[in-house]
Amino acid sequence: MQALKAVFLNCSLKSSDEVSNTEGIMKDVQTHYNQLGVESEIIRLADYRVALGVQEDMGDGDQWPEILEKVKAADILIIGTPLWLGEKSSLATLAIERLYGSSSVTNDKGQAIFYNKVGGALVTGNEDGAKHASASLLYGLSHIGFLIPPNVDAYWVGEAGPGPSYNEAGRDNDFTKTAIERLAYNTFHLAGLLKNNPIPAEGNTLDQ
Repeated sequence: MQALKAVFLNCSLKSSDEVSNTEGIMKDVQTHYNQLGVESEIIRLADYRVALGVQEDMGDGDQWPEILEKVKAADILIIGTPLWLGEKSSLATLAIERLYGSSSVTNDKGQAIFYNKVGGALVTGNEDGAKHASASLLYGLSHIGFLIPPNVDAYWVGEAGPGPSYNEAGRDNDFTKTAIERLAYNTFHLAGLLKNNPIPAEGNTLDQ
């Protein structure tokens, strides 16, 4: 079987010249993917000009289309976000909105283009809201066609207020390590199943 491909969308508000805790947790998932033979790439959205809107290409230098092509080529999409005021980041919202802009595009069976792809969510922060942010991301992905396996929301939240973040304090947390492993293996297993046994088109094409 051809190697599975995964894309991580890092929705940190920091560009790549700054350390990202969200990228830290993504790299910990990549450790498992590397062992499983999954090819993966992390895309830092803050490094790109991603326009507001719900079209595939908003023009005027919009760089979302090149990101979208990588998502289309992937079997697994993981969206990672920091927490701000208990919510996912504005870039995470933007990513879902731009993905939604392609929800009417179909594959060769007439299904939504994201059918037979698997989704997951990663969250880091120093405040409450991880489960709320994960629920929002996973619902958004499911609604546009991604399949969501069990236990594919991994997160780490530090003590309230300023303090050590994931890269400094979260990587040794047993709960988070277990959640990361489940996310990696469950997305891998389901994506592999879909590769060989895709969801039939009966009853779920966009023209029905």
